[in-house]
Parts: sequence; structure tokens; C-alpha cells
Amino acid sequence: MSNFETTTAIPIKDVMSSSVITVREDDNIELVAKLMTEHDVGSIVVIDSRGYPSGMITERDLVIRVTAKNYLPKKIKSKEVMSIPLRTIDLNVDIQEAAKRMQKYSIRRLIVLDKDKMVGIISSKDIVAITPALIEIIMEKARITQGLPPIKETSSSGYCDRCRQWSDPLVNKEGKFICEDCRIELEAE
Repeated sequence: MSNFETTTAIPIKDVMSSSVITVREDDNIELVAKLMTEHDVGSIVVIDSRGYPSGMITERDLVIRVTAKNYLPKKIKSKEVMSIPLRTIDLNVDIQEAAKRMQKYSIRRLIVLDKDKMVGIISSKDIVAITPALIEIIMEKARITQGLPPIKETSSSGYCDRCRQWSDPLVNKEGKFICEDCRIELEAE
């Protein structure tokens, strides 16, 4: 086995969604469904009376625990439908660990915490969105490990190594993937 590392070294904070839609435990499911529709999200975090996350309601929860049982959404409270236990992960953990936890618990979302305070949510969709860029990085590392010259210029999508903004496409300049704006700035210097 080679010394080739396949870790992403991309912290969750670079990929997560920082806006999390919440409801209180006593709010009814009609409100949950309206918020999901209004914000175009597939999950809502349920918070307790102190404002701490206590569970999550997903579209699947609504189908299985409300619609399939023919319950009236106005009469069902969030705490009756929410999935528990709520799975969390630290802000600075690598996305690879997030993916492993999602697989382990057969879930698609983790609440992101910073010192026990909810600061975001990461979903499998967020991780999949950056997968093409990760594959290119892994392929480039493999080329280097095998002693092959790096690819001179490749287009990809991902975070610019210079300004840290998401860009499509990125260009490989001197071993760093940079966006078009940063490429122009570097050429002007």
C-alpha cells in the first residue's frame, strides 16, 4: 500500500448551509410544511423551549408519520413527528467524517455545531456537489505519487485555492486550482 492519502481536508464549515430553518416542538405540522415549501428545503430542525435543537423533521417524516396515517397537519405537533436522536457534527470536522456518519446512521443530514451551538446543517447533497472537484484532486495526487507530471491546465468546479470562493470553472495554475478572476489578477501582477 502506498503513502497516498485520500483525505479531503475540507472542513464542514466550507460546505455546509449556514441558514437553518427551525420550528418549536409545539408548532404544528402545517407550519412545518409551509416553511419547507417557502424556503425550498427538505428538512426543518425542531428546537426546544431553550432554543436548543431537539429533533429534525424531513419530508420523509411527513409522508410516513402524517400523510400515510391520514392525520390532519394542523392537529399534529412537531415533537410528535420529529426524528430523534438528532445527529450532530463539529464545525471543523472533515467532510469525509460527515459522509461516514451519514452512512453509519443511514441519514442524509447532520446538524453542525460550534461549541454546542447550532451553526448550520450539512447534507449529502452538499457533499455530492463538491465530489467532482474532489475526484480531480485525488486523481492529481495519484499522478504525482506515481511520478507523472501534473496536468498543466484543467477545468473543474470547486473552491478557489486563492480566494476560497466557489467557482465553475477552476484552472490549475502552478499546482493550485484558481478561479478566472484570480487568474486574471495573477497575470496582471
